[in-house]
Amino acid sequence: MRVAVVTGGSSGIGRATATLFAEKGWRVYELSRHQRTPLTNVTHIDCDVTDEEQCREAVAHVIQHEQHIDVLVSNAGFGISGSVEFTATDDAKALFDVNFFGALNIVKAVLPYMREAQRGRILFTSSVAAPLSVPYQSFYSASKAALNALALALQNEIRPYGIRVGVLMPGDVRTGFTDARQKNVSELEKQVYPRTEKAVAAMEKDERNGMQPEQMARLFYRMATRRFLPVYTIGGGMYKLFCLLDRLLPKTLVNKIEGAMY
Repeated sequence: MRVAVVTGGSSGIGRATATLFAEKGWRVYELSRHQRTPLTNVTHIDCDVTDEEQCREAVAHVIQHEQHIDVLVSNAGFGISGSVEFTATDDAKALFDVNFFGALNIVKAVLPYMREAQRGRILFTSSVAAPLSVPYQSFYSASKAALNALALALQNEIRPYGIRVGVLMPGDVRTGFTDARQKNVSELEKQVYPRTEKAVAAMEKDERNGMQPEQMARLFYRMATRRFLPVYTIGGGMYKLFCLLDRLLPKTLVNKIEGAMY
């Protein structure tokens, strides 16, 4: 029986991913702070990924019952919006604590068992906002860019143990992530950066009209089961084009174009 662990599995992409893996006959453990509506054939474990000890205990629980973990899908994350200047440093740190260090905590928890088994796959949810840094979502972009860099280095470190690393970079996806975004726009910020609210509204409109999370779940399943796993997988044909242009065109030009969009 193949075993998958999915963090941030209570909603959105994580929930769709846990559901699909279970439908495919995997033993699935969903890790999140609170269980929402229970999923069929999915076991929930309370786990806050920002707590390193909780991550170790959750993974140890899975190992106790299954003896191995084939795939980790590190998906937990959230977003904040606003200008760099007016975003509270504590808010930026809280975002990195979940999006980056939360991923690090769960990876460090599963690695000893995967190393011992000499196999396994570690999959991350990143974003096209990593290579294409989005104004007024700068800290979200920065956290995902850091995750991409971590994945590249990690792959080279653990390759000798038969473990593979993959990053899924979705474009706009229709989930509760949009409504959960933390917004702290003060009156002063509106005066200094009057484009903030309009830009964030445009982003959220794109998200609400975006792809279904089930599309990303199917990509994760392919990443988990295909023989060759590329480090980066881009979610959505249009976003593949954007990322290709980012590689081909001068970065300054790409950045100006993106800035003009918002």
